[in-house]
Amino acid sequence: MSRWKRPLTASEVKKILKSLGFTQRPHKGTGHEQWCKGGDGEPFKKVTVSAHNQPFDDFIIGSMARQAGVSVKSFYDALG
Repeated sequence: MSRWKRPLTASEVKKILKSLGFTQRPHKGTGHEQWCKGGDGEPFKKVTVSAHNQPFDDFIIGSMARQAGVSVKSFYDALG
């Protein structure tokens, strides 16, 4: 299995989102975190992270990458 196709933990996904310029919205008491980016002429993007579903499989990682507007490879690359 290549490094960029392995399951990811919630903390790794949060690190990826921070490196892509997303910020976490205030927590509303649910198990889902909302990470947002955009405004000022840039399209608004929102990624939902549900930590209780970790480690995240290929399907969920693909969904989060689409929400973030990047490819799955770019999503993994943002981990560093």
